[in-house]
Amino acid sequence: MGSFLYLELFDPPVALLASGSKKGVDLGGSKSLLSIDQDLNLYNEGNIVTEMSWGTFYDIEGLEDQIDTFTTKEYNSLRDDPEALIKAIIRCLEKLMKENKLFYGIADLEVDAFMNQNTVIPGLKLDSKLINKLMDTHKKQRDENLFPTLIKGDQGQRSIKISFQGENKKNLHFYGLNYSELSSKLLAARGFATGIVATSDKAANFFLMNDNIRFKENKPRTFYIDQDCITVIEANIQREKLFPISWFRIDIGLFALRTLELWEEIKDDKKLTKILSKYVKYCLKIVKDLKIEEKAKKK
Repeated sequence: MGSFLYLELFDPPVALLASGSKKGVDLGGSKSLLSIDQDLNLYNEGNIVTEMSWGTFYDIEGLEDQIDTFTTKEYNSLRDDPEALIKAIIRCLEKLMKENKLFYGIADLEVDAFMNQNTVIPGLKLDSKLINKLMDTHKKQRDENLFPTLIKGDQGQRSIKISFQGENKKNLHFYGLNYSELSSKLLAARGFATGIVATSDKAANFFLMNDNIRFKENKPRTFYIDQDCITVIEANIQREKLFPISWFRIDIGLFALRTLELWEEIKDDKKLTKILSKYVKYCLKIVKDLKIEEKAKKK
C-alpha cells in the first residue's frame, strides 16, 4: 500500500465519501466533470448528476440487511435538461481555460453496488463470487464501523488523496508527462476505464479492472479483467487495509462528452460548438508554446 503514487482530487464528489453503519448506509451515485492541472491533480468542475440517500435498515431480527426507509441527502441532475447541461459544459471549459487547466473527463461513481448483486456497471463484468465477497466485506465494515474518514488536504482545502492502480493505470495517471504532452494526449484520448474504489486510511484508490482507453486511431483493447488488481484488493480487504466504497467508470478526454445521454440533442448547439472549438485551440496553443520554449532552451 505504501508504494502507491498519490495525487489530489479537489472538491471530491460526495459519492467518494460514502460510508455506512449497523443502522444504515449511503446509497446512490454521481457523475462529474473533471479537470487536471500541471501537477496532475484533479478537480471536480461540476456535477451532472448527484443522487445520494441514506438508507435506514429494519430494526427487526432477520431483516437487519434490508432497507426500511430512504432519506434524500443530496439530489441534483442535468440529465434531462439540455440547456442546463450546455451551460455546465461551457462554464467548465471557460473556467479551466482561465485557470490554465485541461479537461480530464467524466467520472461516474455508483455507491450502492455492494448492496445489490445485480447492479450493472456499463463496461464491466465481474465474477459473482468476487461481488459476493465485496458485499460481505461491505456488511462487515458497516457492522464494525470500519469506514475510514478520508483525510482532507494539509492546507484545509476540500480535497482528498487518490491513487490509480492496475496494469493500465498509466491511462489515467499521466505520471512523467510535461504539460504539452498531457495536453496533446488528452485531446486524442478516447475510451473508458471501470473498476472499484476502495479506501484506505490515506486515500481513495481506484483499481482498474478493465479499460479500452486509447490515444491513437487504433482499435480499442478487447475486454479483460485485471486479475492482479483483484488479488491486491482481496488480500488487503482481508487485512482490513482496504474498504470497498463504490464502482467507478471514467471516460477520458474531450470525447467523454459524447457519452452523455443528451449528446445527440446538444452537440450542434452554436454556443457549445464555439466553446469546444475555442478549447481545442487553447490545447494546441499549449503544445505549440511549449515546443517553442523547448527549442529556445536548446539554442
